[in-house]
Amino acid sequence: MQSIYEAFFFLKYAGGWSFSEAYNLPIGLRTWFIERLAQQIEQENEAMKESQNGGGNSQVLTPHNQPQLPPTLVPNKRQD
Repeated sequence: MQSIYEAFFFLKYAGGWSFSEAYNLPIGLRTWFIERLAQQIEQENEAMKESQNGGGNSQVLTPHNQPQLPPTLVPNKRQD
């Protein structure tokens, strides 16, 4: 019974599921979500460790690669 409670806690705490959402999932689907959520957390933790060590896919923004505002959000430029 303890492992079932742990599964509900994990889905609630790490996944944002409500108790009733987790409870009403079929067991196989609940297990899949638990395993997938654990995998996602591991990947995110690895990415954070790599970025803290200066490795990984970190990128420095420059004027040449920074995100651009959509044209509808660019303020109108005044013409003098």
